[in-house]
Amino acid sequence: MRLISAAPYRDRVVHHALCNVIIPVFEPTLISDSYANRWGYGTHRAVQRFTQFARSSRYVLQCDIRKYFPSIDHGLLKAGLRRKIKCPKTLWLIDQIIDHSNPQATVLEYFPGDDLLTPLAHRRGLPIGNLTSQFFANVYLNGFDHFVKEQLKTKKYVRYVDDFALFDDSREQLVQARQAIEAYLNQLRLKIHPIKSQIVATHHGVAFLGFRIFPAHIRVQNANIRRSRKRLRKLQKAYAQGEISATMIDQSIQSWVAHLSHADTWQLRQRIFADLVFARQ
Repeated sequence: MRLISAAPYRDRVVHHALCNVIIPVFEPTLISDSYANRWGYGTHRAVQRFTQFARSSRYVLQCDIRKYFPSIDHGLLKAGLRRKIKCPKTLWLIDQIIDHSNPQATVLEYFPGDDLLTPLAHRRGLPIGNLTSQFFANVYLNGFDHFVKEQLKTKKYVRYVDDFALFDDSREQLVQARQAIEAYLNQLRLKIHPIKSQIVATHHGVAFLGFRIFPAHIRVQNANIRRSRKRLRKLQKAYAQGEISATMIDQSIQSWVAHLSHADTWQLRQRIFADLVFARQ
């Protein structure tokens, strides 16, 4: 479960205005294989790149940062933003947004050099759902991206928010990379998920952003199919009760079909839509 926050409308206007100013400053510093919350990138381009790397590599180190948004350290985030932003008024506004983030899930993690009270002295956490939070989350891991590409010399690397993957033909190389990654993330007061982060052989199929990538085909994960079927039933009920229009249904279904088209789902779509009927009561 995740807490999704929606800022008041007037605040969202300010968030967009701020991002219009600061995103162009940071965009040239981001690596080309960071795909979240960037114009012209997105989930489907990330899946395409992931598929390209998976089909040309024997192993993948796939990682997920544990409780990423609640763990983002405010002090470290501000320091990272100040490396590029120098305008005092802009920095004041950034600080106001960060400092007034609503409380997030409690994260109590200890890192090398901490004493008993150190975690309590660090204010942390950004609300999922704000445009500024999405941008700040990208900037927070930008240095990590460059570390993976330039220090670890990893040529095949993909990141989408806090999900990232490194590909190689050597399992031992990825074992060593994981150790280096954990040490680097300690500096950001982050930890990778102990269960979700693992090294697997790519020929077994690898899950990423709702898809499962195999050497010869791509499938949609079962959990996504179940959620979509449930959403279709809700649409049927809402249409039957006159709560939504046929146009709204068509837009929703077309969006989902477009998403499915990025995998090998022709037969799946035939099964789902063969008996799908929308009727008024």
